[in-house]
Parts: sequence; C-alpha cells; structure tokens
Amino acid sequence: MKRFVFSLLLVCVGLWTPSSSAQYLFEGKVGPAFQEGTVYLSLVEDYRKLSGVYHEQIIAKTTPDEEGYFLFAGDNLPSENKIYRIHADTCEDTDQNLAHITGHCPNSEEVLFIANNTTALELPFGFEQEMFCKIVTRDRSAGTFLKIDSLKNDMRYAFMEYRSEANRKVNTQKWFHILQEYGAQLKEPLAELYIYSFLSDRKSVLHSYYLTDLNNNTYYDQLLDRLKADYPEAPYTKQYEAELRSDRFLISETVHDNKLPWWVYFLGVVCLVSILGNLYFFRSQKKQAYTQQELRQRLSEQEEKVLQLILHNKTNKEIATEIFVSVSTVKTHINNLYRKLDVTSREEVKERFQT
Repeated sequence: MKRFVFSLLLVCVGLWTPSSSAQYLFEGKVGPAFQEGTVYLSLVEDYRKLSGVYHEQIIAKTTPDEEGYFLFAGDNLPSENKIYRIHADTCEDTDQNLAHITGHCPNSEEVLFIANNTTALELPFGFEQEMFCKIVTRDRSAGTFLKIDSLKNDMRYAFMEYRSEANRKVNTQKWFHILQEYGAQLKEPLAELYIYSFLSDRKSVLHSYYLTDLNNNTYYDQLLDRLKADYPEAPYTKQYEAELRSDRFLISETVHDNKLPWWVYFLGVVCLVSILGNLYFFRSQKKQAYTQQELRQRLSEQEEKVLQLILHNKTNKEIATEIFVSVSTVKTHINNLYRKLDVTSREEVKERFQT
C-alpha cells in the first residue's frame, strides 16, 4: 500500500512539473533476508566492473519498506543510455565501506540494466520468489542483459556436457558466433559490450580464442563503429577502442616474438648440414669397415697373409720369402686374391682396404 501511495504521489507531482518528461523510476522488491539491509543504485561506466560492488559507482541508496519494496526516482540521470546496477546487501555499517571499496560484498544480490533519465522499470519477484531475475519495462534495451545471461547459461551447459578439449574448441567457436550475432541483432551497442566483456575476459579460458577471433573477425571493428555512432563521447567507447588497440598490439608482439631473426635460421641450416655430413661420414666409415670385414672372410689364411704384405708394399719376391713359398705360388695367391676382391691391381687392393 505504501508503495502504491508513494508511486501515485510521484506521478501526481510529475504532472505538475516541467521536468515530468525526464523522470526515471526504478522500483522493485527484495526478499525477507534483505528487508533490513540497503538497496543501492550504481552507475557503471567501466564495463570491466560490471559484477561486484564498487563504492565509486554508487549514486543513490534506499531502505526497503516492511514489505521489501524499494524505489529510486528522479530526473538527474544522463539523457543517453548508460549501464546501471541495483544491488541489495546486508553488510553491517562497519563493513560496508570496506566491502564496497574492494568490489565484493558476500551477502548481496544484483541486477544490471540499461537505462536513461526517462526509463521506468520494475523488478518483481520472479519464479519461486527469486530476486532480480525479471525486468518489467517498455524500454526495449533495459532487459537485454538478462536475456544475454540466459544465453551465457546455455553456453556453460554446452561446455559442461562433455569436458573434453575437442568439445571445448567446437563450442567456443559456435558460441562466440551465437553471442556476437545475437548482440548485433539487439541494436544496442552497450548490450554488445556486455557480451564482449564476457568473451574477452583475461581471466577466462575463452581469452586465447578471443585473441584469435580478434585477429580474424571484422565483428569487433563493426562494434566500434556502432559505439562511435551511438555513443561517440561515452567512456565505454573510449575504453573499448583502447582495449582493441592494446589487444591487437599484444597479438602483433606475439607473432613477432614467434619469428626468429634470419641468422638463427642460417645457423640452423649450417648445423643441419654439418650433422648430415658427419652422419654420412660415420655411416660410410661403418659401411667401409663392414665391407672390409666381409671381403676378408672370403680369403683363405694364406691369401690373408698375402693381402697384409701387399698392403705393406712388399714385392712378390719379398712375399715369397715371408711366407716360405715360391714366387709362382705367390702369383697364384695374388690372382685368387684379385678375383675374390673383384680388383685388377695392387692399387685397387689398397684402395679397398684404406682406413
């Protein structure tokens, strides 16, 4: 009843004031656990601080009535769309400043939405009396974050269905495309920034794919064009443009780091040639040693003695004296030696058994 009377008075006052056309109204209800707490309205101009509680973002606060209803109203918000957060918490007075400064309040519920100085919206209890799960408004942009959150939950479910690397790769590419396409259809660049902040989060496993996508996908430049067209002076646009520039520099540096100087490749080729040359030499030596051993196995004991003496440059007469046979017998041994070794002269014999 109190909420109805207050809203009626607000409307009546608005009818009598010239600024009634620029009147925002955000109302809703908190659960019993938060009725003794505080409800805050925050203006979020840094899309990297969408989640959490930040003291510097808070622009208004109120206390719910005995039924849990709260209301923010006035005509002092910017005329263009901005990102806002309503959150309720039960922090003690002594803990509030610390919790808000650090961006974390454990006992809190929050909802993000897009609004301007003329937006009217209501945050009723949703299914099973859940807080901040539904936005009732005529403003098409206001409730887009909740719709995106629903898609993000579907994405998480798809990733959890099969916890494999293959499933992660397939779903990453698929959901990047789905979310980007959905964001473009909303015709609201701030909603697309909400998607972008999720996909490009440096702490997320998606970040590596985001860098690859940024390098190959024109979507990001198209989003920048839409931001410049709709929000040319907004901090969101400047922040996004700076991030794209920074991330692309990171990509270029990574690619540059992966390219080695020319002299490294030259040294690599020299080392490879050297290794192959040594390998060929040792294999040739091994093959030669194996061949000599094989050839020696073909010779008789006497022919082996003749071979050794030939390798020591002994004449036929000297060989005959050494092994106590006639010169003609030496010649017979040498002829047999030539035939078995497939040579025709002493020089060829020496070449075969060079070490």
